[in-house]
Formats: sequence, C-alpha cells, structure tokens
Amino acid sequence: MAKDIQTRSVGDRRWTRSRILNAWVDSLTVQEIVEQLDEGILFTLNPDHLYWLQRNADFAAAYRNAALVSSDSKYVFWALGFLGRRIKQKSSGSDIVPAYWRHHATNPEVRIFLLGAKPGIAEKARDRINRLAGREIVVDVLGPSFDFVNDEAETTAAIDRINESGATCLIVGLGAPKQEIWIDRHRSRMPHVKVYMGVGATIDYEAEAVRRAPGWMTRNGLEWVYRMATEPRRYWRRYTRTTEFFWLVLLDRLGLYRPPAFTSPVVEPDPARRSAAINRS
Repeated sequence: MAKDIQTRSVGDRRWTRSRILNAWVDSLTVQEIVEQLDEGILFTLNPDHLYWLQRNADFAAAYRNAALVSSDSKYVFWALGFLGRRIKQKSSGSDIVPAYWRHHATNPEVRIFLLGAKPGIAEKARDRINRLAGREIVVDVLGPSFDFVNDEAETTAAIDRINESGATCLIVGLGAPKQEIWIDRHRSRMPHVKVYMGVGATIDYEAEAVRRAPGWMTRNGLEWVYRMATEPRRYWRRYTRTTEFFWLVLLDRLGLYRPPAFTSPVVEPDPARRSAAINRS
C-alpha cells in the first residue's frame, strides 16, 4: 500500500494528498483547485465512487490518470480525519464548477462545453452561466442519450461537436462511473481541451433544474437525506450500496483493508503504459 499522505508539487505550488482505501484525495480548497486547474482531469470522490473503485478496473484506471481529486462528500472528508489523514475541506463539483467559471469570467482563453443532463437542461445551464459571467464562456452544450457512452457513432458526433466549438474545458455530467471512464478513454481525441471535469448532477444545479440541499444540511453531512426525500428513485440504490464505505474505512483504520486485485489509483501510472493507453483510445 502506498504511503498514506504524500506531498505533491507543480511549479512553485505544493500541497498534500491523502489516501482513503484505494484512492487519493488532494488537500485543496475550492479556490485553490480552480486557480491550479489549468490542465488535466478533475474527479470528485464520494462513497459511491469508492464502491465502484473496489469493483471496476476501468474506473480505477481513469482515477489513476486524474490530475486532481477532490472530496465530494462530507463522509469522505470526515473519514480522512478519522484515519488521521485530514484534508482542508470538502470540495464538491457543484461548488468547483461555479467557482471555475466565475474565476475565468474575464479570461477569453477559457471556453466551456457542457456534456450531460436531460434534453434542454444543459441549454438552461449555459444561458444562466453566460448571463452571470457577462460573456459566452459556455460555447456549446449537449444533452446525450441515455446509452451515449456505448454508442460509438453518438460519441464520435459529440467529440466532433466539442472540437468544433473551440472549448478548452469539458464539463461532463453523466454520472459515475460512466463519465470518468468516458473522459479517460476519449480525451486524446479532443486535443484542444485542456481541462476535464466529471461532476455528476452539477449541470442540473447550474440550470437550477434541481435544488441543492439547504446549507445547514450540506454542512452536517445530510445532503443525502435531502436527495433521498426529493429524488428517491434516482438515489436509493446509490445510498444503499455505499453503506459498505463505513466498514471499509474501519478496516483501513485497523490496517486490515486490502485493495482489489486490479491496479489501484494509489499506484503511480507508468509513463510508457499510460502513453500506450492514450494512443489506443
């Protein structure tokens, strides 16, 4: 198992990242993330992601290639404290995305494409963001079909549209593990995109099509209660299957956790193998 806390550096920036089960979480605030995210992939870790990271080798491979991983959950944040590997804060995709476009509102070099949500929702998100940003920072959007990730023709059409838009940032809201695997497999086909974010329901929030939980619930780790109460059909399976998270964290605390047989994200990717994987995608 890798060292539980590591120091990372890019240029003159230094920070730490902490291990939880078979994943890393970067100890950065929302503002630090948006200031630092000039290139690469951002994923937002929650207990559901950790469920799939124990079972899905492709998902784990995608996480290995992430430039930054934030804590999308108070439970991940608290668990890291319980493990003695505390990070600065919970940094959800729904906080990072608005902070990112606000940070770059006056930077014409940043252009965003929204991929995800139901038909019409991404368009509402685009209109709202552009109105608040004061410019067309979101250059195009696409709400794909439900089976989008398995449809090569639709994927190719989407990639062509992203490339034609001139976007430098691709925000993907397809749900895990689909969005992370899709980004990892196809990013080499989008040479002008510098930043990728897998952020789940954030496009719905930006469109104000779905309300976020009240602040007091989010601060106290009760956002899942709000989601279950407002969208039970969407979330009940997710919250049922992630109850094993607490057991695995306890095993980690006791030194008894064992990662799955496939290569985990906490293992540094070999540069030669990573290059070959990119060339095959």
